[in-house]
Amino acid sequence: MHIHILGICGTFMGSLALLAREAGHVVTGADQHVYPPMSDQLEAAGIELHQGYDAEHIATLSPDGVIIGNALSRGNPSVEYVLDEGLSYQSGPEWLAEHALKDRWVLAVAGTHGKTTTASMLAWILSYAGLEPGFLIGGVPSNFGQSARLGSAPYFVIEADEYDTAFFDKRSKFVHYHPQTLVINNLEFDHADIFDDLAAIQRQMHHLIRTVPAKGQVMIPDDKALNSVINMGCWSAMEYLSGSSSPWQINSEAVDQSTFAVTYGEGAEQNSGTVQWSLCGVHNRDNALAAIASAHHIGVDVNVATAALCEFASVKRRMERLACVNGVTVYDDFAHHPSAIKTTLAAMRARCKDGRVIAIIEPRSNTMRMGCHTDSLAAAIADADLVWWYEYQDDSETLQTVFDGREDVLVRKNIALIIEQVSAQAKANDEIVIMSNGGFGGIHSLLINALEKNL
Repeated sequence: MHIHILGICGTFMGSLALLAREAGHVVTGADQHVYPPMSDQLEAAGIELHQGYDAEHIATLSPDGVIIGNALSRGNPSVEYVLDEGLSYQSGPEWLAEHALKDRWVLAVAGTHGKTTTASMLAWILSYAGLEPGFLIGGVPSNFGQSARLGSAPYFVIEADEYDTAFFDKRSKFVHYHPQTLVINNLEFDHADIFDDLAAIQRQMHHLIRTVPAKGQVMIPDDKALNSVINMGCWSAMEYLSGSSSPWQINSEAVDQSTFAVTYGEGAEQNSGTVQWSLCGVHNRDNALAAIASAHHIGVDVNVATAALCEFASVKRRMERLACVNGVTVYDDFAHHPSAIKTTLAAMRARCKDGRVIAIIEPRSNTMRMGCHTDSLAAAIADADLVWWYEYQDDSETLQTVFDGREDVLVRKNIALIIEQVSAQAKANDEIVIMSNGGFGGIHSLLINALEKNL
């Protein structure tokens, strides 16, 4: 079949495109905003891309079916053409369930934070164990170099996103996946553009749990928000990843959590192993435990899983080291929620002994731009020595008001000015992290170039 994908450069839709191409379909796509790493993946796969949503693209290509991403809505020229012409169309999650997940043992990773990293760890553990899993992940795991593959074993790992499915299906994507193994990392309020409050997200998580069979397993940390979800009903085996009733124990003597031990069970049945890796932070340690526990549910020993994670090479745009210029190290990170920003900066602070932690943050998500997390921003950057916030030209003075009078926090509406100021102040041993869930105007390479000129 010839499949045309609208919104193909989103992390989910781009990954789906790779699966469709691997399955033998002709794949083309269109999008409005294109930036790496997804654009690089699609180009490498030889998938034809069209800029914008001109209906003529579809008319000329005449595909057998159209997959419509959740970023598109009524009024979009391509969407209107598909409807007017009566073309066959599906949502991405619907196509995935029908063509990639059917008859597979699905291991799903849900939660507000850490889904991409945890799913990447889990896929790598299963691959290391020789299980050859399929996977679809909202990022590019460095161990695989691609965000999706069909795999050849019964197992399929998927990042289970709570965002809505499509303009014609407002359920969360993950209700289509029907996992037998489900881990939910954490739960906080996010996606204010589609959810009114935390309770609305909890209701969707409850719907997800309803799809797990009785022979399946649900795993969560002992968390108030998640316990409320479980109290709505759980018909599967349930296992805690933290708390007094958990069979899992995790211990680390390293302040930056770069080494830690994991133990499951007691006595003769006890299973254990140690992870020593290049990652750092409590959040990555907790992500690792979730991945180890998920793999354990399908029979992978803890010592095999921990050995696999010793060789885990992280994920593109998750504290990805971009360059070191005369002692100044630059990282790229996807953090866009106050909790994620806080945990990332705390991890950097624990590791960065001799220099300063400098953060450049683009509050790009709809939730951040709507001001829903304003009260949490000051605490989120507590571990940074210097912070530059990028504020859009059409935004109010919200951020400027929040940080008024703080010399260590600068709010700027011009990317070029941020680059100029950061490169002028940076010095050896500083660690700079750029935080955004978008392309951030190409600031990453621009800053590195500026550092090379100024240092």
